[in-house]
Amino acid sequence: MSAKKNISSKAKNKEPVAKPKVKQVSKEQPTQNKKSSVWEFDEFLTEYDIYLFREGKHFSLHKKLGAHIITHEKTKGTFFAVWAPNAKSVSVIGDFNGWNRESHHLKLREDESGIWQGFIPFVGKGEAYKYFISSKYDDYKVEKTDPFGTYSEEPPKTASVVWDYGHDWEDASWMEKRKKNNALDSPFSVYEVQLESWRRKPEEDMRPLNYQELAEELSAYVKEQGYTHIELLPVTEYPFSGSWGYQVVGFFAPTSRFGTPDEFMHFVDVMHQNDIGVIIDWVPSHFPGDQHGLHFFDGTYLFEHQDPRKGYHPDWSSYIFNYGRSEIRNFLISSAHSWLENFHVDGIRVDAVASMLYLDYSRKEGEWIPNEHGGRENLEAISFLRDLNESIYTSFPDVQTIAEESTAWPMVTRPVYTGGLGFGMKWNMGWMHDTLGYFQREPIHRSYHHNQMTFSIMYAFNENFMLSLSHDEVVHGKGSLIEKMPGDVWQKFANLRAMFGFMFGHPGKKLHFMGMEIGQWKEWNYKTSLDWHLLDYDTHSGLQFFMKDLNSVYKRHPALYEQDFTPDGFKWIDANDSTNSILSFVRYDKERKQHVLVVANFTPVPQYNYRIGVPDDTKWVEILNSDATQYGGSGMGNFGGVEANPVAYHGEEQSINIMIPPLGVVYFTQEL
Repeated sequence: MSAKKNISSKAKNKEPVAKPKVKQVSKEQPTQNKKSSVWEFDEFLTEYDIYLFREGKHFSLHKKLGAHIITHEKTKGTFFAVWAPNAKSVSVIGDFNGWNRESHHLKLREDESGIWQGFIPFVGKGEAYKYFISSKYDDYKVEKTDPFGTYSEEPPKTASVVWDYGHDWEDASWMEKRKKNNALDSPFSVYEVQLESWRRKPEEDMRPLNYQELAEELSAYVKEQGYTHIELLPVTEYPFSGSWGYQVVGFFAPTSRFGTPDEFMHFVDVMHQNDIGVIIDWVPSHFPGDQHGLHFFDGTYLFEHQDPRKGYHPDWSSYIFNYGRSEIRNFLISSAHSWLENFHVDGIRVDAVASMLYLDYSRKEGEWIPNEHGGRENLEAISFLRDLNESIYTSFPDVQTIAEESTAWPMVTRPVYTGGLGFGMKWNMGWMHDTLGYFQREPIHRSYHHNQMTFSIMYAFNENFMLSLSHDEVVHGKGSLIEKMPGDVWQKFANLRAMFGFMFGHPGKKLHFMGMEIGQWKEWNYKTSLDWHLLDYDTHSGLQFFMKDLNSVYKRHPALYEQDFTPDGFKWIDANDSTNSILSFVRYDKERKQHVLVVANFTPVPQYNYRIGVPDDTKWVEILNSDATQYGGSGMGNFGGVEANPVAYHGEEQSINIMIPPLGVVYFTQEL
């Protein structure tokens, strides 16, 4: 699990008291209303809506709760609906009534759903608002943003904003072929991005780019570099930038830091028009305790558990959703559906799944409550995750869900009907730890740790794995990726190219964090831009050029992606040459027409006349060499390719004699 959320949105370190004290807000109270009073309107939420709501099966609840601009009795206005079953009264306050708490009271439905609702005429798009809630208990009064709000004021302001989507989508071509682009047998080379710090405007006091600027600049860069997808650190509205988006308050609203919801739609649209898929990080594992958010919403622990042993994360000073409540399952699953439906995103990466699965996650004895069977598994969270994945793949069969799950929990990416959690893919944290641990060693010591580079194949096909080198590896004192590499500057870059070359040959989809492709020296900092000036130096521009070519080779050869999740797509040639720290293996496409042979040398000693057994008696063309001079390497290679000859080796009837460059990875394929 990541260390990224050790700072909550308020940097709290203490456990919550049973009943938090809430200060009265200091809003002016005008004597006259600026709009008409609330009109009753019961038809917007139907009996069937309420039935699904109670059953925990209303996965389009974002279309019913929140603020919706409609026309009622020939009058245009906004219908408001909020779930607050323990409220004594709920009113809508905002710019339209001068934040008067008494002028626009909602009505509690008579069906015991706990939903307050009403239509306010003449309130339209762009109006800031909150709910003023008076609880049944202890005279608790508080202003809350709308849990289903689709747009918010820019932080540090905290009000919701009435919104009505108006973007005209132009990504029909992408949407038609999205099922193929997102299929498990298609290439996934994912560029992980934090929008606030990818690139900034130096001529404008280093402000972050907005959605429209990002649409043009990021799409052009990602397309030029050859990535297939981007993955965004959370863009769900968050109050504290230091949480990087992982302390979410607005589960239905793109953060207003970079623009409006329509402008975020434009951003996704442009990505799709450039054949780039968009994955978002989504955080159903916890939420912060900001007063205006979900915590203690109606004077009770409504969204979270009351007992801190189940409802409070000690690591992140945040609160855990009560997954056993039908209304909470509605809320979270509707959030996921809204991003897939309204914003056309192509997948969600679910954060911190391990913390959801285990009741004793990061807790000592006595700090957690066993389940009904006496175990440590969170049965309610397991059920929720299965419902989430089933509902998504039923409604959006052309997207992917991806789990950040850091333990050996079985069948994370297996169908629910077979007992799995139902995710499409899972981050391979074991591969990441072993690979980084190996590459951080001096080459002279690597022969003693050869198994770190081979062990991952023992479990590579147990799940649908994505190999991830994410933002978590370059923060909190861990240093940048290039700084982790041993040796002088030349060796550091050669090591990094070799690691990426090995990664793209290894079974599994691929993800790395922004800045890794240019060899950024500094650890990532969300407050600043990436160091793009480094591309003025040949070492950095050479690494970037290598990543571009690596993406191109990867996408052009189905053997490198079609069979990532089955042993049919992989075969060791030699996994045991620990003395020389050399690995060799073959990747196969489905039809076994054109293989890719991967050979890696993890020492700075070039290997001449190194014999490799090969599965075909033909010429093997060198299609990628991480030591090429244009990448900053020494230029050692195989002059375009080598002919196989009938010398049995490595269990094959023919073999090739090759040159393996120092700290290099070379790819070969048969000449067709």
